[in-house]
Amino acid sequence: MNKKRLIENILSLYLLQIVNYILPLITLPYLVRVLGPEKFGLIAFTQAFIQYFNILTDYGFNLSATREIAIYKENKDKVSEILSSVMFIKICLLLLSFVIMSIVVFSFEKFRQDWLIYYLTFGMVVGQVLFPIWFFQGMEKMKYITFLNILAKLVFTVAIFIFIHKASDYIYVPLINSLGSIVVGVLALWMVSKYFDVRFIKPTIQSIKYHLKEGWYIFVSTIAISIYTVSTTFILGIFTNNTVVGYYAAADKIIQAVKGLMSPITQAIYPYINKKVAISKDEGLIFIRKITKFTAIFTLVLSITIFTFSEEIVGLVLGPNYKNSIPVLMILSIHPFLIGLSNIFGIQTMLSFNRKKAFQNILLSASILNVVLSLILVPSFQHIGSAISVTLVEAFVTLAMFLYLQKTGIKILEFKHV
Repeated sequence: MNKKRLIENILSLYLLQIVNYILPLITLPYLVRVLGPEKFGLIAFTQAFIQYFNILTDYGFNLSATREIAIYKENKDKVSEILSSVMFIKICLLLLSFVIMSIVVFSFEKFRQDWLIYYLTFGMVVGQVLFPIWFFQGMEKMKYITFLNILAKLVFTVAIFIFIHKASDYIYVPLINSLGSIVVGVLALWMVSKYFDVRFIKPTIQSIKYHLKEGWYIFVSTIAISIYTVSTTFILGIFTNNTVVGYYAAADKIIQAVKGLMSPITQAIYPYINKKVAISKDEGLIFIRKITKFTAIFTLVLSITIFTFSEEIVGLVLGPNYKNSIPVLMILSIHPFLIGLSNIFGIQTMLSFNRKKAFQNILLSASILNVVLSLILVPSFQHIGSAISVTLVEAFVTLAMFLYLQKTGIKILEFKHV
């Protein structure tokens, strides 16, 4: 992959990100006001729960399969084998997810009373399984991802204003999300078969075992990440109520949108760094150092801006019913800086240099730390406690990854001796 294609991929993903910003700026303020904190909180809690099944069906393939496709993209038979094996595994995991969700939903009253919204939201898992984003990333064809996601976002935005006019219409939010996700997933598979010289074949047991093994460390690491990200909203919902969840989730939505500014770069450079490191570890590390400097400056400016204007941002985006979201946003404002760096240290560097075990161990430690902190802070401080807990954990992850790399000789930051 040459630098011209890298730049094209980054620009394609930034076009997508621009749309991802413009459309939520229209829908988020509308939804939080129409639905109110309680119903918005219910949707957020449901999505947090369903996100566990997205993680299960992803099984780390968004990184492991992306790397495999990037390495073998010129070998169409090998690409067909990877595509078929990964899709077969994901469909099996989808069926397992549906069974687990059904058992949980009908075993606990908190879930059972809103059973329909969980099943409607589960459609997003189906859509994610069908959409092989890892294939397009590995083939370095980000324009397909851009086109399909923009299509889904546009349909979702229009549907929100057509079907949702009062708080009782909240049930249509997961329905619209799921239908859009499934349709885009089907279109993605159609594009794979039409525009790429690959085919679906019967996967071998050996190939299935290989891809399960390759994705395992990333899968475990992703579970660990979810315990201190997705689980923050979930634990808060268990200890409090939908309204409190709404205050936290609304502020977190703003942070997620800001963090998304870095997504085009991190998605595009991952296969690029993997190929560079495979050719020359020294050259790969030089490129990583350049990206680290840019990331640190860019995300620090974002974090300072959010902290400084938290009250104005909440008032403008969320409205007067979400004043309790202001302190949450102020605490979370450091996240773009911390996560921007931890992405470089962890995914872009540790995984590229095959330090999967250490990467996994740091995230597992972080997940345990988050559960402990949440159990201590959430009962007393509710949404504020959740914000403090997840921020301390993000700081721990970033520092631990940096120190590990420095200690093991993969020096992101070089200190000149006088």
